[in-house]
Parts: sequence; C-alpha cells; structure tokens
Amino acid sequence: MTFSVRSVHALRPVRALAAALLAGALLAGCSTFSEEGRDQYERSQGEQPDADPSAEESESAKPEPPYDVRPLLKPDKDYLGLAADGAPAKMTAVKDFAEKAGKKPNLIEFYSAWGDQYETRLVQNSWDYGAVSFIAWEPFETSLKDIAGGKEDEYIREYARSVKELNLPVAISWAHEMNGFWYPWGTKKATAAQFTAAYKHIHDIFADEGATQVIWVWSPNVTHPMPKVKLEPYWPGDEYVDWVGVVGYYAATGPSTYQSLYGPTMTQIRTFTKKPFIIAETAAQAGERKPADIKDLFQGTAKREDVIGFVWFNFDKETDWRINSGPLSQKTFREQAQSQSFGFDVTKP
Repeated sequence: MTFSVRSVHALRPVRALAAALLAGALLAGCSTFSEEGRDQYERSQGEQPDADPSAEESESAKPEPPYDVRPLLKPDKDYLGLAADGAPAKMTAVKDFAEKAGKKPNLIEFYSAWGDQYETRLVQNSWDYGAVSFIAWEPFETSLKDIAGGKEDEYIREYARSVKELNLPVAISWAHEMNGFWYPWGTKKATAAQFTAAYKHIHDIFADEGATQVIWVWSPNVTHPMPKVKLEPYWPGDEYVDWVGVVGYYAATGPSTYQSLYGPTMTQIRTFTKKPFIIAETAAQAGERKPADIKDLFQGTAKREDVIGFVWFNFDKETDWRINSGPLSQKTFREQAQSQSFGFDVTKP
C-alpha cells in the first residue's frame, strides 16, 4: 500500500520509577500474663522469631512477572482495530470512532520511526482505554544491512528494555510492506535476505533482554501490485512471528472482494506457515461501493477462523478512508460492528 502515516514528532517515553516500601508496625498492648506466665506460655507455643522488616521490603521489591501475551494471540473473538489521527497520544479520535461505530476498538495502531524511543505514554494510553497498542515500526533512517550487522544494537536494546520495564502487551510490526517497492526497506533498496536477517536480529535482542511482552507481526502488502515478488523468501520463521499482518485496501480500482483482495496472498502464505492472520491495515475508498466493501470486510473476516480481526485506517488522507465519509458507510459499519464476533476485553481475552 503506497499510503502511510508517520509520526511527526518523537514522544519521549514516560518511565515510571516507583518503589513501594512497607513499614512494619509493632503494637504494644496490655498483657494478662505475668513475666513467669509469659515465659511458660512462649515455651508451650514454641518461640516465635521476631518479624524481619527487610524480608517484607524484599518481598515488595520483587518485580512483576512478564505480561503473558499468549491469550491474546488466538482469541475466541476478532479484534476491531483502529488507526486514527493523533491517537493514542490523544484519545479524542478513538472516542469519536467508537461513538460512530457503536463499539470500542480494542487494538490501536500508531506509527513510530526508527530512532524514536519506545513511546510508553502512548502504549499506556491505549491500555488504559482498553486496547492493545499496535506499532508500525518504520526503519526510514538506517539500512537493513546495518541493523542485521549490529550497528543499531544499542538502540534496539534500549527499546527492548523499555518494553520490558512498562510490562504491557504490545504488537510490533517492523518494516511493514517489505515486499513492495515504495519504502526504503522495500524491494528497490533491500533484499529478502537482508530483511529476514534484520528482523531476526531485532527479535533475538528482545529475547535476550527478556522483553517477552511483544506480539511480533510480519506484515506484507497484498501481492496484487507486485505479483512476481514471492513472499516465502521474506519469511523469518514460525519461531519469530506471532501474527501475519496482511495490508490491503479496498480501492476504486483493483480487487473489490475479500477473496480477490486477500485470497491470493493468504493462499501463498499458507504454503509456509499456519500463523493467524490479522488485516494490519485496511479501509475502503469513499464512493458508492464503500458500504458494500465495509460489509464484505466484516463478513469475510468473520468467515475465516484463521483471521483474527482487522485494523481500520480511519484517516482523510489521499482519499477519505473514514467510516463516516458518507452516512450509508457509517450506518453499514455500525451495523456490522455489532456482530458478537468482533470486539472483546483484551484484559480478559
């Protein structure tokens, strides 16, 4: 997909460094025992050791266990995801979408440039709202060769440590649409081997740092614009991917049904992995066909057990992709979103 939104500023992460100290209190009360009677009582009960305040402090200082993302990987219901203007730095657009759609999104996508610190405030904002953050991490300012070669390791380690420290689930889609020609990490400037080497290198550093809170997303564009580019050479392996995040939009020209838009790509991917699909970016171009496209997207996703949801790109950019570009489009989206198949509490998947 040639359309992309980049963050226009790098938000410094807000790191909460708090230590909770528990203080023990010794309560002195009246006693009915004489000194002799107390000695006899303590001997009969066995001597009780004095409380050790340092033990309580040590217990309170223990870190929380890493957030377990496994229940989020294959939920019983589908994700209703959203990418919206200013979100999740500000939640105004998210709340407006939820009001128009009649249902809260539980996956919020935003774009982060390579070199940005892990945007903990944005991830926390999403979680506080009831959604998992979905970060499209875009390596504009470096080469895949340099990443794979270790030249960016210090930055990657710092990013991974911040993920671990915040300890909230986050989906990361690194270098999306790598099979296209429109990004600097795409087919014109990088090879499939360089992509997989860089992807695996980043993943391995996160694992080494203990940043297990990540849902790793591998996100090719639908193959229609470049049918000769095979996807398997870009596949890093099942142990490196949790979701296959297919990117594809309903445009005025080109494929116009769920099967014709996503089918060929999914069929090709199924020859080398069974990982669940999520439509990582989608929307429908404004026009007479848009209500039908919206219905097709919802129903096509619901019919496939191996597709766990989609992320709607709710921007007026190049064209009006928003669900309320027309009254019938919004009505259709709202009707389809009421399906019990979509939306669930991510904190209790």
